[in-house]
Amino acid sequence: MNKTLNATWQERVKPYAAISEEMGKLHPEILQLAYQENWFKLFVPEVYGGPGKKLPEILRLEEELAEADGSLGWTVTLCAGAGWFAGFLNPELAAEIFAEREVCFAGSGAVGGVAVKTQEGYLLNGKWSYASGASHATIFTANCTLKNESGDDILDENGLPEVKSFILKREEVNILPGWSYFGLIATGSHAFEVCNLSVNENRTFKINQQIEVTDCGFDYPFLQLAETTLAVNSLGMTNHFVRLVEQSFYARSGLGRYSESQILFFNSVLNDCKAELLSLRTQFYLSFDESWDELMNKGKIGDDKLNEVSLNSRKLAHACWKLAATLFPYCGLEAAKKESEINRVWRDLYTASQHALLTFES
Repeated sequence: MNKTLNATWQERVKPYAAISEEMGKLHPEILQLAYQENWFKLFVPEVYGGPGKKLPEILRLEEELAEADGSLGWTVTLCAGAGWFAGFLNPELAAEIFAEREVCFAGSGAVGGVAVKTQEGYLLNGKWSYASGASHATIFTANCTLKNESGDDILDENGLPEVKSFILKREEVNILPGWSYFGLIATGSHAFEVCNLSVNENRTFKINQQIEVTDCGFDYPFLQLAETTLAVNSLGMTNHFVRLVEQSFYARSGLGRYSESQILFFNSVLNDCKAELLSLRTQFYLSFDESWDELMNKGKIGDDKLNEVSLNSRKLAHACWKLAATLFPYCGLEAAKKESEINRVWRDLYTASQHALLTFES
């Protein structure tokens, strides 16, 4: 992306990041920028008004968004990621949904509901947590186990209880405010619920099965798609944190008390962290790009390459959290001040570290 354009949108985001945190949701100015740049439609096919971007470009943009503001990067990643489901939706329903300029998907990967099969479609009941972007989302996605009207599980081809994903409209769900965590505050990742909601059959979909569009990339495996997009968020936040660490160390009022050898030691630690981060970033993007090329050229990604992408995603994310822990003690009390920029970035990074997909490094 053009550096001038990068600076332009980053400059527009910067003044509102702290205000967004105070509000507990993205500031209207940031939302308008997101709609203008089509960020919530990053994965949406061009036929439905999407920007025509592919995953390699999207990952790098999400890294930049998270570096500008953790809550912005995380919200765009999760909401745009849910918008990827456009490739599996009933075409008529998708065309209707994405006709809205400010359409934004939110949802939960957990199976939090039950859908009873009826003659007209399904009757839904359930509650789902951690729907990033819930404050401004227009569409919610929810996973449910299927039952028949007698209350028995409907089984899939493997004899297991079948799970389907559902499209829910904002007016059909009840938002349950409760995102009270110490970081990523402006994501507004609240819970939502539905009670005895009837939906038509065309509101269901399954990912990585029947692709409803001709755009390439919708057969990229969802697990690795999720892992890579989450990893670049941690990377972007860490880029921001490392930059602020250097500024904070040299701004400390007690800097004059440090000996030359102590300052040299800090610089050595900082440079080692920067080098490690750059190396892991390079390795991560190399393995991902190879997987993408394999999909485009061969129509399928080998298991070894997919495992490599997963491992590099986890290694990168874990290194980010460890680097932040290494550098934090050099920042002074400003880093512990909850109103400071560096403290917000640190809190965002460690809140992101709690996502279950990247908990274990291997």
